[in-house]
Amino acid sequence: MTRIDRRALFTSGAAAALLAATGTSLAAAPRSGGVLRLAVPRQDGLMEQVARGAVFDTLTEIAPDGVLRAELAESWHSSEDARTWSFDLRSDVRFHDDAAMTAADVVASLSGRGIDGAEVALVQQIADHRIEIQLQAANPHLPYLLANPELVIAPAGQRDLPLAQAVGTGCYRVERAQDGRHFRAAKVADHYKTGQAGWVESIEVIVIPDAAVRAEALRDGYVDVAALPAPEGLIEKGGFLYHPSASDMALAARSDVGIPRTVGCRTALDDGRIAERWWRI
Repeated sequence: MTRIDRRALFTSGAAAALLAATGTSLAAAPRSGGVLRLAVPRQDGLMEQVARGAVFDTLTEIAPDGVLRAELAESWHSSEDARTWSFDLRSDVRFHDDAAMTAADVVASLSGRGIDGAEVALVQQIADHRIEIQLQAANPHLPYLLANPELVIAPAGQRDLPLAQAVGTGCYRVERAQDGRHFRAAKVADHYKTGQAGWVESIEVIVIPDAAVRAEALRDGYVDVAALPAPEGLIEKGGFLYHPSASDMALAARSDVGIPRTVGCRTALDDGRIAERWWRI
């Protein structure tokens, strides 16, 4: 196996199915309930990425198997020259402050931000639940580009608020957040993804700078998943799941943590949605 970028692995769902290659068996289907606790280092903003992946949604998303699917958008189509795109939005989505998501919120969130890989000329509302994106040049890949975790949707476009004040449409609502230290979020009741994602009742992300201390927290049962540089000298083999392998490890998890079985090659735009994709067995 070629070496995998640890940061990319952790912040994508890539670790999600690499376990299948090790022959480890998981529960056949996700189970609801429990708390998922993760220990991460301070560098690279991993806590922030996982937290925002739990709190916010985008118009589209790349599933763990690499397939593009609708998220806040229900459907989309383009002009023949792939320069004008219209997106029909879900009408059943509410923000965590109980306000209904509108096309105006989507326009405000996307306007003036720029979309990597596309030259945007205009983002506008054309109906109550429909927006239009006009490009300066044709781009048939726009729906994939909109899955970028930088393009989350927030009320009136306020997506850059401190994490403690973040309001999104994701499966989890912020309960507590301390920058660079700790994040806790609770599952949103009656979420539009209920039965499809967001299996655990709450998620905690704890920043522990020292790798040896993260390993100890995992070993002693204080956390369920830990980002670790290598198993040797940090944690005893056996009883834990290593991703992608024990010799080239990015994550170690307790054996009662379930993750999706498959993942495709498209991981670059995937985000830290461990909270909605992993579960407790």
